Amino acid sequence: MTLIQMQPRSADANPGHRTAVEVMDAGGPQVCDDMSVEVALAVMAAARTSRLVVCDQDDQRIGLVTRTDLTAVRDSGAHTDRVRLRDILGGTDRQPHP
Repeated sequence: MTLIQMQPRSADANPGHRTAVEVMDAGGPQVCDDMSVEVALAVMAAARTSRLVVCDQDDQRIGLVTRTDLTAVRDSGAHTDRVRLRDILGGTDRQPHP
């Protein structure tokens, strides 16, 4: 089972003008990197957000995925139900984008 960690947003949060570091430091839905693309999209829909912070098994933040990222992967011809968020991030070396 994949755990989801929710954190409340601050009242002054303005996601329109944030750097990648600010996004990674911000509260919001955090999910484990072993979550599938389909489940991540469902979490986004339920949380009413367009991005998820991805954490590894040590609960370290390793990246950020957006609805656009996940939709592109889901709609690609190479997609299977075995694709995990870690596969999209390409390992822990990937830098998150805003």
